[in-house]
Amino acid sequence: MPAKDLAGRKSTKRKQIDAEEIQSAELQSNGVLEMLSDEEEDGDASSDDGHVDEFPEIVNESSSEDSDYDEDDEDEDEEDTEDTEDENANESGADSDDSLHVFPKAKTIISRITKQPKTVYPEIEPNYDSDSSTEDTPNRVGDVPMHWYDDLPHIGYDINGKQVLRPARGDELDKFLATVDDSSAWTSAFDKNTQSDKPLTAEELDIIRRLYTNENPDAGYDPYEPTTEWFTGKGKEEIMPLSGALQPKRRWVPSKWEKQKVMKIVRAIRQGRILPSKPKTTSTSKFDAYAIWSEPSSSVVPPLPAPKPALPTNAESYNPPEEYLPTEEERKAWEALDPEDRERNYLPQKYSTLRLVPAYDRFIKERFFRQLDLYLAPRVQRVKLNIDPNSLIPKLPSPSSLKPFPTYKSLQFSHSNGRARCISVSPDGEWVISGDEGGVVSLWEIMVGREVKRWQFEGKIGALAWCPRSDVSYFAVGLEDKIHLVTPPNVDPAVLSLTQTVLAPTTLPTAPATPSTVKWTTPASATWSIDTPLLTMDLPASSSVPSHFCWHRKGDYLASVSTGGAQSNVWIHQISRRHSQSPFKKIKGAVQSVLFHPLKPHFFVATQQYVRIYNLSEQQLVKTLIPGIKWISSMDVHPSGDHLIVGGYDRKLCWFDLELSEKPYKVLRYHSRAIRSLQFHPAYPLFASSSDDGSIQIFHSRVYNDLMTDPLIVPLKILRGHQITDGLGVLQVKWCSKHPWLVSSGADGSVAVWCS
Repeated sequence: MPAKDLAGRKSTKRKQIDAEEIQSAELQSNGVLEMLSDEEEDGDASSDDGHVDEFPEIVNESSSEDSDYDEDDEDEDEEDTEDTEDENANESGADSDDSLHVFPKAKTIISRITKQPKTVYPEIEPNYDSDSSTEDTPNRVGDVPMHWYDDLPHIGYDINGKQVLRPARGDELDKFLATVDDSSAWTSAFDKNTQSDKPLTAEELDIIRRLYTNENPDAGYDPYEPTTEWFTGKGKEEIMPLSGALQPKRRWVPSKWEKQKVMKIVRAIRQGRILPSKPKTTSTSKFDAYAIWSEPSSSVVPPLPAPKPALPTNAESYNPPEEYLPTEEERKAWEALDPEDRERNYLPQKYSTLRLVPAYDRFIKERFFRQLDLYLAPRVQRVKLNIDPNSLIPKLPSPSSLKPFPTYKSLQFSHSNGRARCISVSPDGEWVISGDEGGVVSLWEIMVGREVKRWQFEGKIGALAWCPRSDVSYFAVGLEDKIHLVTPPNVDPAVLSLTQTVLAPTTLPTAPATPSTVKWTTPASATWSIDTPLLTMDLPASSSVPSHFCWHRKGDYLASVSTGGAQSNVWIHQISRRHSQSPFKKIKGAVQSVLFHPLKPHFFVATQQYVRIYNLSEQQLVKTLIPGIKWISSMDVHPSGDHLIVGGYDRKLCWFDLELSEKPYKVLRYHSRAIRSLQFHPAYPLFASSSDDGSIQIFHSRVYNDLMTDPLIVPLKILRGHQITDGLGVLQVKWCSKHPWLVSSGADGSVAVWCS
């Protein structure tokens, strides 16, 4: 558009506006007409000739055209608006006092164009106090997933494009200490954008509390505010429809699609694919009533016939024969008995005529008992099961098919100094050592029962155990506070040399960092002989006589148990390092027996009522077995390592499946008195138990590789040959490793060998 035309149009419009202002001033001075605003008059404001544009009411903001005109006459407007501002200041003072206005105060002026008041706000300066959008957000990555920055040292970029480094975050211990030192740490949340914790405001905490208690998050929401009646009540009736749209054509024109659906259903009914619903029956009762004792319906099992009352006898006649009438003694005896003990519930009486018979006094009771007979009568006839009791007993294989197992006493040798408390069989199964309470240890040849060697020690022999290694030959003897390692005679020179090297090496191993209270002593090589031990371990003074020995399968570790000591009574001795240690600082209960697992680094510890299994490599408790025995006496583990037998002084023998449960798989009660000793055979499927009743029970125990098959436990033989002395019977049993032979020692001082 040319500049000349634009200038001409502006001047023309300016003249029109000046003419309108003069005309309106004249009308106001005359008082004939009044200028109305857009809110007061709904009509459009336009000029007379139609060339002037519409001027809307300007209250909160001014248009660009007004600002152009105000710039031209700004000096003139200042003089006109000074008085107006003074008047408005007085009016708005009350409002400003009522409510604190934190925003800049606005000015109200009279527009020169519309001649109406308008509000003008001061220009907003872009500083941090004006708008929160101008705050400096350190990380400007937006909605980018923050896990993209997990492997990078920064977490994003700022407004200048520089990297925002990842803030340092401590471990869980630092977080816990921060919560202890800072009480506001509990009310903070993790901000993924800045990778740091930000405290929550009181409003946010209130919203969280309301959500947690299932309340409305808005604190200002009132669920019980009165209902606003918009279309009900006097003067509020609905006079206008909610919608002014025309009614659709489907309101009066039938739908052809509905017609097709209906015809489809009609065709299905005619073809029989849709069956109409059956009419409801008129009977109100859910079940058909029928008489219990009458002819039953076909759907009900026929009940048994009702019990019939007994027919009256001659004694119930009103005129019975004389022999039915009771005498005076019989009458008194009948009245003295209880109603339940009487043979008949009535006494016969004689009347001359029937009209003299009185009313029956027991009529109601008889009717009541008759109803009870009908009510309690059986409705179904139960067939009695004829079961043979012998068929309920499980069928076990014949003992003759499970041979070999020991059946008779082959040899017997005795100790003259007292009870033969302990025995042990050599790994090759050719020698037996036995000890008594007089301090005598005897070496026997198991084949012929000949005593080869006898050692005399000071004190009572508590335990004996032969080392399981085949390349060396020595055994351990437990005395009062001492353990001796002794070499037997008639040993091969190569085996004897290696045994002396193991027990008394020329160069002693380095002392451990933690010294032990057990002292290891070896006599001088010049004094070595068959009668003296090669190595002696001195236990602490508070320890008592060792009552149980257990060797590790490799023969380097020996576990000893001393019952009755004040200190820890379990020691593990390592022969190669010549070091002893107590694996437990504190034990719950008195330890009765210990065992090494044959395959795993597990250690079984039996107290009076529990058996605990420890992992020696990880030094932690694996499992606690609950045998349910009041006092455990002995235990032994199966060569496979999956089964354990535990015996107690209360005559119970418990079989545990270590992979199954913590409770016994089977509990056997074959002994009449306390069980003293138990042991599995290392090669044959046998185990034996000895008791104070003087008997030895031999069991067949076959364990299958299939985990779904239960072990087969069959009692085979009861061996009797020991005498009961002072209430004690067979004290210990041991198996021969290469034969199904059993060696036993008893309180009568005898040691017996049982063969198959």
